[in-house]
Amino acid sequence: MKKFNEKLSGRVFFILALSSISMLALITVFIISRGVPLIANVGLKNFFGMTWAPSRGLFGITPMIIGSVSVTLGAAIIGIPIGLCCSIFLAEFAPVRMREIFRPAIQLLAGIPSVVYGFWGLLFVVPFIRNYLGGAGLSILAGSIILGIMILPTIISISEASILAIPKQYLYKEGALALGLTQLQTIRFVLLPAAKSGIVSAVILGIGRAIGETMAVIMVLGNSVALPTSVLDPVRTLTTNIGIEMGYAKDEHQQALFATGIVLFIIIMILNSTAQYLTRRKR
Repeated sequence: MKKFNEKLSGRVFFILALSSISMLALITVFIISRGVPLIANVGLKNFFGMTWAPSRGLFGITPMIIGSVSVTLGAAIIGIPIGLCCSIFLAEFAPVRMREIFRPAIQLLAGIPSVVYGFWGLLFVVPFIRNYLGGAGLSILAGSIILGIMILPTIISISEASILAIPKQYLYKEGALALGLTQLQTIRFVLLPAAKSGIVSAVILGIGRAIGETMAVIMVLGNSVALPTSVLDPVRTLTTNIGIEMGYAKDEHQQALFATGIVLFIIIMILNSTAQYLTRRKR
């Protein structure tokens, strides 16, 4: 009876695991089946053109790709240094009591709905930029600040875990200190290189989170389908374009949004695969 229960449990778990993979496969097939006909119809050159005007049959998504890249790059510039410094502080400097307070607070950041971040940005970040830096306030800079905050939990948690996971038996830290290095030098030249793969994975996953975010950036970017000339210009990202127009799109317009989803899906898959590869390499 015990062996039967074990076999039954194993099969149930296998079916549940297979169902999650099957759902991913179904989603992939659905998106590709709805988006590829439009790409085949208009051609890659027109699909990656500079003009998005579905009413005129123009479906160029390059301005939105540039918008996604610019906002994500800004979020990385803001979020990566802060997240890395926070992870080093928690792993090497913070007292135990402080860690017990900071870790739940950082994890709470990940649980806040994205629309709350967007609403906060609309009330505080956008007016600050408009009053002190110029422009309309709805801009790449506003979106970068919001996304930079949103990716902090991912970068901090994984980076801290990578630093703490350095094998103690190799005595990296103790050996460096014994050779006369200061604590900061030990962190810079010994611990960070040893945890490099995990830190890079954290950064890649954070960037993936930034690229895939929709609701928060809809509220603070301005959603202008035009090439930006500065960080104070409004832009539209791939995700916000889908979120804004899917509700009323039909026929080729709807197919173009699914095709946009294919591009976004490929980008996210590349980032996640890279992070998984780096994690396995570290192990």
